[in-house]
Amino acid sequence: LTESLLSIVAMSLTRGLFEPKSCTYTYLLADVKSKEAIVIDPVLEMAKRDAALVRELGLSLLYAANTHCHADHITGTGLLKKLLPGCRSVISRDSGASADVLIQEGHSLKFGAFALETRSSPGHTDGCLTYVLNDKTMAFTGDALLIRGCGRTDFQQGSPETLYRSVHQKIFTLPGDCLIYPAHDYTGQTVSTVEEERTLNPRLTLSMEAFVRVMNNLDLPKPQQIGETGDYGGWVTFLGRRGGACHGALMGWVRS
Repeated sequence: LTESLLSIVAMSLTRGLFEPKSCTYTYLLADVKSKEAIVIDPVLEMAKRDAALVRELGLSLLYAANTHCHADHITGTGLLKKLLPGCRSVISRDSGASADVLIQEGHSLKFGAFALETRSSPGHTDGCLTYVLNDKTMAFTGDALLIRGCGRTDFQQGSPETLYRSVHQKIFTLPGDCLIYPAHDYTGQTVSTVEEERTLNPRLTLSMEAFVRVMNNLDLPKPQQIGETGDYGGWVTFLGRRGGACHGALMGWVRS
């Protein structure tokens, strides 16, 4: 390990938590000294587990942040706010969803001596974000970049051209040893690196033209939970198949 990474390991806590139905990873990050913490991409069904771990570790959860509006599961952000008072919900301003904190490219979420820097990485959705630890040793890429794959681009404002540019310009420009933590994995892998994905990702090592052809011909079924509701922190988002800003379908807003 590099000296920088050893320092981060000594001072920070990182937990990868798994939800098996949608194969979603939730990440808990904390500053060991201050006990301030952030959770990334919580899942509704696992929010009580996440809250229990936060309490068990004696942490103060400042933010529950989403990398984007999800179509394959319902966010646990709203429930975490109720279970852990003082926690604030976070999502991209470009997502069309409402939250306590709406962020864009260049914003930072501070917790103790650390911060997550925000990089806009649209293409899977308009509001996709990649969160990068301030020393650039870790990146939480959501559905933009997966391990040896990437998020789909066939609905929810998806654009293969935009996704290709996002990954190459916003993620592949990070240091090669920066650890990649995706929002999902379907083969049991948990982490990769920028250099691995730059050189081994079977889709994103293609030319843009070849990548677009592949993405436009995947013929994937729609996500299982699209059409259900998600509370992103103060509002309930109705997710459907067509129209709107959040995963292709904000069919209405209802205050929770």
